Amino acid sequence: MAMDKVQITIIGAGVIGLAIAARLSAQYDNIVVLEQNCRFGMETSSRNSEVIHSGIYYKPDSLKASLCLQGADMLYNLCSEFAIPYKKTGKLVVAQKPNEQKFLELLLKNGIKNGAKGLKLINKKDIQAMGPAVNAVSALYSPNTGIIDSHRLMQFFIGQAESNQVMFVYNSKVISLEKQDKDFIIGIEQDGYRFKSKIVINSAGLFADHIASLAGIDVVKNNYRLFYCKGSYFSYAKRSPVSMLVYPVPQKKLTGLGVHATLDLEKRLRFGPDTEYINRPDYYKVDKEKSDIFYNSAIRIIKNLDKKAFNPDMAGIRPKLSGPGEEARDFIIKEESDKGLGGLINLIGIESPGLTSSPAIALKVKGMVDKLI
Repeated sequence: MAMDKVQITIIGAGVIGLAIAARLSAQYDNIVVLEQNCRFGMETSSRNSEVIHSGIYYKPDSLKASLCLQGADMLYNLCSEFAIPYKKTGKLVVAQKPNEQKFLELLLKNGIKNGAKGLKLINKKDIQAMGPAVNAVSALYSPNTGIIDSHRLMQFFIGQAESNQVMFVYNSKVISLEKQDKDFIIGIEQDGYRFKSKIVINSAGLFADHIASLAGIDVVKNNYRLFYCKGSYFSYAKRSPVSMLVYPVPQKKLTGLGVHATLDLEKRLRFGPDTEYINRPDYYKVDKEKSDIFYNSAIRIIKNLDKKAFNPDMAGIRPKLSGPGEEARDFIIKEESDKGLGGLINLIGIESPGLTSSPAIALKVKGMVDKLI
């Protein structure tokens, strides 16, 4: 019996896979998106701060820097054109002590190199005018930072893809991936189903290194191995005393951006995420014993918070390419012809700013697909 064949298979229906499906389907037919969960965006894509980043943190000339800046512009345009809920809140990265100001100056220089818009250092008086509750001696102000309804963004991408006949197949865990002649044979756990695909795009998020290893890539030797870094959030039960995002000076080696204050579109205040390396990628319980730690981090950046108003909220897991104590690494977005796997495009280590970068990543992947077809 002849095996079913498609032109393009995208593994993973998180925001990145969905953005790629929407972009590719405008030009190409016969696209399938496989998702092991029962619906889209159930992991990292729906468990984050929903921030549209401005591009101040990432190394100049890195994929994170260029795709974040391009992606932010694209997202704001999409939101305006298609009524996806968002708000350009602005953001303060704050120094609590004078000796932290040098970090703000370095961030400013880095952001300017990356092309981040409208950045400026502001003093205590300016901070008080913007947000009297903010606790800082100085701050870096980023007016182009915002928040987005990530669920509505994902629904938008799905709508675009489905209108172009992309087929979404949920509850479909990939258990085998092998190159055979000019195609890949993909095996699905459910019903032992196998089919052929000319191109495979590995956008499996937390499991992207596992998919790469199924294709025969040594993930340790190629530095594709992922580390799971959990980030918990606590919500604040009272009215938010701030109307913009407030971040501390980032952690060394950019392990995380520090426990920061984020708002959602209903103006609900949340603090997080922290950084906690874990062994398995599905542990989403928030430890209520962390309440004191979160409160103590939060009052460093915002004054007069009520300790009793801190409640465990949610947790997400970052698929990091760097382990504990290691320097932050860039996204891996690579077509694997040099490994004898022409037609396989791996996206590995897509953590923050993945949400912001999603439409730009989709454009980059389309450029790779254009060369293959």
